[in-house]
Amino acid sequence: MLGEVASTYDRTAGSKREVKGQQVLRGVANRTDLTLPSGFKVKGHGGQATPAATPWIGVFDEQGMRDPKKGLYLAYIFSADLKNVTLTLQQGITWLEKYLGKGRTREDHLRHHAARLRRAVRRKECLDWGDEPRLRDEAARPKAYEAASVIAKVYDTAALPSDIELLEDLYRGVEALRRAEEFDRVWWMNNDADSIQLAYGLDGHASKVTVSAADFDPLADFHPKDSGEYKVQISARQQIKQRSHEDLVKEFGLHAVDRGYVPITRKQHPRDLVLRREDRREERGSEWLVEAKIVRNGNATVAVREALGQLYEYRHFLYRQQPEPFLVGLFSEEIGVYAPYLEEQGIASVWRHGDGWDGSPSARDWGMTTE
Repeated sequence: MLGEVASTYDRTAGSKREVKGQQVLRGVANRTDLTLPSGFKVKGHGGQATPAATPWIGVFDEQGMRDPKKGLYLAYIFSADLKNVTLTLQQGITWLEKYLGKGRTREDHLRHHAARLRRAVRRKECLDWGDEPRLRDEAARPKAYEAASVIAKVYDTAALPSDIELLEDLYRGVEALRRAEEFDRVWWMNNDADSIQLAYGLDGHASKVTVSAADFDPLADFHPKDSGEYKVQISARQQIKQRSHEDLVKEFGLHAVDRGYVPITRKQHPRDLVLRREDRREERGSEWLVEAKIVRNGNATVAVREALGQLYEYRHFLYRQQPEPFLVGLFSEEIGVYAPYLEEQGIASVWRHGDGWDGSPSARDWGMTTE
């Protein structure tokens, strides 16, 4: 089927029904000679009013996302010269046009998110796969397809591998799709072309945090609390409190993603934050228990005492049926002599340092600080 598309498709012939290459692509969905993973269907795309520069065949999970305009899916995308076809795990691109346009801004956003998803799909394990295909066309859509690729396996259409090898690669693509879907979330947007809104749930009550496209980080179970002001009633009077604690958790959680961690707050109460890694290379359970504390008036004593006590308490009561976690104290500023003190107690420490993060030797060894 892939060879037939490569040998018949002709972009200059138009997109009408009588065009041979278009007939082949439109007939893909009804073919009965294709071996596909259970629950998957295929559909060919050669353009509508205008022939596609890079025709492609989508492989869609019937139970999952079936709209190539949005979400994640697998596709065989042909290069413009038809010399290559690439099996790629793709992000939907069309829905972003309204908010980010069709050019560099959308491509940057897609690449930023693709880089995050590669950690979820364990890209390094796919030794013979690449990141992006080269589609050899400068039009907006092919460039977006390149940027949207999470992982990619390129084939020479003049020397396609056996059906067995193609099917093995397709199953690997399905496995990558499953992993990526666990990390991908629905993107909530407003009408501001320069921003995307991510909705965070908190005990059933949704709030929205607006972040720039470059910083947008759709994570599976990282739902930091609202950082806005809130009112509390104390002795028949109201006071305004600042949620700087929640800001600390949110900012460090987003930083942790760039350091190769998966931050989790959902269903973790009373824990502030849990970090995990997909590779699970550590000797103990691959989980880091993080307790966040605000240092008040430059005095770290109270913050350190509270963090130490809570970390020990949570480890004792919440990890009886599972491996003990690594312990991390997260602070709003440097804690001085308390950093080596916590290290002696088996607790790493991380704190804000300028625009980045610094920490104790254990935190640095785990890659939690800013390089």
